[in-house]
Amino acid sequence: MGETTVTSVDGPEEAVPHPVTAAGRPALLRRLRSPRQPRLWFEILLIAVSYWTYSLIRNAVPEQRSEALRNADWIWRMEHHLGIAVEESVNHAVNSATWLIVGMNYYYATLHFIITLGVLVWLYRRHPGRYGATRLALFATTGVALVGYYLYPLAPPRLMTGGNFVDTVTVHQTWGSMASGDLKHMSNQYAAMPSMHIGWSLWCGLTIFALARLPWARVLGLLYPVVTLVVIVATANHFWLDAVGGLLCLAFGFAVARVWYGALPYALPRRVRDRLPADRPDRPLPRRDLPRRDLAERDLPERDLSQRVDERL
Repeated sequence: MGETTVTSVDGPEEAVPHPVTAAGRPALLRRLRSPRQPRLWFEILLIAVSYWTYSLIRNAVPEQRSEALRNADWIWRMEHHLGIAVEESVNHAVNSATWLIVGMNYYYATLHFIITLGVLVWLYRRHPGRYGATRLALFATTGVALVGYYLYPLAPPRLMTGGNFVDTVTVHQTWGSMASGDLKHMSNQYAAMPSMHIGWSLWCGLTIFALARLPWARVLGLLYPVVTLVVIVATANHFWLDAVGGLLCLAFGFAVARVWYGALPYALPRRVRDRLPADRPDRPLPRRDLPRRDLAERDLPERDLSQRVDERL
């Protein structure tokens, strides 16, 4: 009962049941939308090519200086209307402490990349089942930001005409910033909205908070985007509202990952179950990969297991 046989030349054989999905999606699409074990060489290549493409497109967007300055004036007036135009006060207050503002300049120029890459490596090593979906959220966040750079050019506060903001990179001669030295000629200076410093730092912070086990690590995950927000404002590289734009981009990125994988990245299994080879369909799964119910049945005595099978039939 419950068994299907197929008669062949050599005699009857047991048919292997094939699960049918409700939506009937093609096998290739199902495979692409399922968590898979990431491959190191592919991930290195993908990240390198993706960042190169992002930088190329971001810097290829016309700077549109006059429009970017008009938009900056509008943002500044809007923030005054909302009562949140405190960027200038923060900028001057932090700039009065040379050691602090220089440290923030280096923070702005370096940690944006270092911590994001560090979190990607940590995900790859410790959470391979969640890596692909979390990486997709980051890539989608960055991709939609490019649309913002094109549609809404915006000058940072430090480049506003007639403003009293201190360009801390220029004043303190900080190296490494895309806004200093010859690097400023290779980077679009009028792509401030949305802030990817906030988008990426929030992605890092939420990932660490959701997946880290150590309490102090989770606290640091929450603090990282908060400190980043203070830094981008104190260095006059962004308005508060640029941070809101980065938050919206991140929400879009997680929505894309949710739709594609059918669950939020952090809700996916930590590990990816090994697939059975096509030539060894009868090989049992390793103990660590068995579902809990099957694991319990494996540990049952043979007589009890046969009784349970009879009950199911």
